[in-house]
Amino acid sequence: MVKIIGHRGACNLWPENSLDGFRRTRDLGVDGVEFDVHVSRDDELVVIHDPTLDRTTEGWGPVTWRSAAELADIRLREDSGQGIPMLDEVLDVFADTSLELHIEIKSDAEGRPYPGLEQRLVDVIAKRDLGTRTILCCSYPAPLEKIRELLPSQKVLVSVNQKSAEALGGLAAALNRFNATDGCLVAVEKGLLSAEMDLCLMKVGEAKFGVWAPNEAEDIAYWLAQPVRQITTGRPDIALEIRQAADHFERRPFR
Repeated sequence: MVKIIGHRGACNLWPENSLDGFRRTRDLGVDGVEFDVHVSRDDELVVIHDPTLDRTTEGWGPVTWRSAAELADIRLREDSGQGIPMLDEVLDVFADTSLELHIEIKSDAEGRPYPGLEQRLVDVIAKRDLGTRTILCCSYPAPLEKIRELLPSQKVLVSVNQKSAEALGGLAAALNRFNATDGCLVAVEKGLLSAEMDLCLMKVGEAKFGVWAPNEAEDIAYWLAQPVRQITTGRPDIALEIRQAADHFERRPFR
C-alpha cells in the first residue's frame, strides 16, 4: 500500500506548517506528515518552509532576523491567530501517534546551512524516542551524509527536483550518490519523475522512492497506482479517499 504523507501538514487544505493544520492532518488518518525546520535569531528550532517570512506570513524578511517569541507572534496568512510554531510544539502534536515524521532540513536566506542543525535534530529525535518513525530529509545529500556519520541507523530521505538534480550533475549522477548513502529514501518531484520513472526504478527501487507533490484528484489517483513507496501531497484527504475506494474495489468479492 502506498503511504500518504501530508505535505507541510496539508498545505492545500490549511495554512502550511501551522499547529492547527498539523492537528487536523493528524486526525485525517494519514500515514505520515512532512514539515520544515529553520533556526530563529535566538537559536531555537522553528517550523516554516521558506527562509523568509514574506510568502506565508504577515511578516517580512529572513526567519533568522526574529526570535522564536517574535516568530510566534507573526500571523500566518489565511489564518486566524496562529503564528510560526517551534519544533517542540509540532512534535507534541504527534507525540501519541504512530505517524512517520518527515522533518526537512532547511538553509538560511543566503543558502547557508545552519551550523550544528543535524546534531540538534538527532538529539531531539533521541530525547523523544522517535528514531523508529522519523525520517530526516533534505534537498541535497551533504546534510544527510552528515547525519549518517552522527547516527548510522537514522532514516534519511533526499527530496529531488530538477534544480537539485542538475546541481549534482544530472539525475543519474544524483541517484548514484544517494545510493551510496545506504538505505537512503528518494522522493522525486512529480514532473521530473514522470519523465524519468524507469531510471528511478532501476537506480532506487520501488521500496525506497516516492513522489511529491501531486495535489489534484486525477494526479493523486495516477501516482497511487504507481510502484512507489509514498506520495507527499497537500491534499491528503483526497488521497485517502481514493486509496480507500481502490482498496474496497480490490477486496470486493467476486460474484
